[in-house]
Order: sequence, then structure tokens, then C-alpha cells
Amino acid sequence: MDRIKDFNSKHMKKIPDVKSGDTVRVYTKIREGNKERVQVFEGVVIKRQGGSGIGATITVRKMSYGIGVERRFLLHSPLIEKIIVTKRAKVRRANIGYLRNLTGKSAKLKEKQFDALAVNVKEEDLSPADKAEIEEEVNEEEPVVVSEDVMSQADTESIEDLEKEEEKEAASDEKDEPSAEDEQKDSVEEVSEGLEESAEDIEKGKAREGELAEKNKEDKTGKEQAEEEKGTEEGQS
Repeated sequence: MDRIKDFNSKHMKKIPDVKSGDTVRVYTKIREGNKERVQVFEGVVIKRQGGSGIGATITVRKMSYGIGVERRFLLHSPLIEKIIVTKRAKVRRANIGYLRNLTGKSAKLKEKQFDALAVNVKEEDLSPADKAEIEEEVNEEEPVVVSEDVMSQADTESIEDLEKEEEKEAASDEKDEPSAEDEQKDSVEEVSEGLEESAEDIEKGKAREGELAEKNKEDKTGKEQAEEEKGTEEGQS
């Protein structure tokens, strides 16, 4: 038993008091060949198992592009660099796995105030630099999410702009379009021009008729003279 206690005390890490409903940021070491980097996984703790022993684990869930992603972390694993509790919610169950079946607003937990510095690590165990780092990470601003109200407002503004542009275009079209007086004036001018053209046509027709009549008269006279000359010649013979 003493060996187990010694082993546990030797390998157990100083971690925050993580509970179900907490929003945590887990920093995990990732090894890629000869390189090592730190990967951050942030989500809601839906379950904690193993008590406070070295085998304690937490299950963290987050939504990634509309898909639920869960990871189980061994709290005292050497691959865990640190764990930061950013939010704490009011929950009545140790296992809040019911969040898997909820989406949208119904999946949101009611937050409560808590001392982030005291919850994450005991204050006496931290240096001033560590305190400043934790406070900065806890108070880090979340990405701005455009709400539906803002989107609808933007849509409304865009529609209003379009309506204004349409009104301007209509006003310019009205300016370009001829007025009723102009249209009446144009119609009067067209009628007068038509009357003048018709008068000219009538005069041309009359002149043409006169010419045809004279020509017919001349032809008739020529025929009569030819007939008279022919009758005269026949009488003499």
C-alpha cells in the first residue's frame, strides 16, 4: 500500500478541480517524429470518472462544424501539459451525457460565477508569471458570432439600400421620359406633318390627273383628225 501511495504521489500532477459542466481547455502534447507540439482541445466536461486518484479521467465534448466530438483525457497523464477551467455551469448530475441529444439553445448550460484563479491552481503554488498567464487565458475573448438578429438587420439594411437605388433609378427614368406636354406637342407636330404630306399628295394627284386628261384629250383629237383625213381620202377616191 505504501508503494502504491508513493507511486501515486510521485506521478500525480497538480490539476484544477474539474467538475461536470465545466468548460475546460486541455493542452495536450502531440509528438510528430522528432518534433513535439501542443494541441488545445476546448469543450464541456460531460463526465468525470476515477475520483481524485491517479486514474481519474474526464470526457470533454465540443461541437465542430455541427458535429459532436468527444475526447477522454487521463488527468494525470504526462502528455497533459495543463488544464484551464474557463467557465463553470450549474448542473445537477455527475453525468450530463444528455447534451448529446440536444442542439442549439437547449444545449447551453446556465453559467455561474467562480474564482477562476482559485479553481485552476492553488494561488500559493503559482509564480506571478503563471498567475498572469492563467488570467489572460481565462479572460481570452471568444470569437465573435453573428447572431440571427444581426444577420436579419443586415439583410434589412441591404433591402433598404436596394429600394433606395431602385427609387433613384425610377426618378432618373422619369426625368429622361418625355412629359405629357411634350408628348402632346409631338403628336400635334406629327399630325400637322401628316396633313402637309397628304395635301402635297393630293396636289400631286391632281397634277397627275390633269396631265393624263390633257394626254387623253390630245390622243382623242389625234384619232379624230386621222379618221377625218381617212374619210376625206375615201370620198375623193
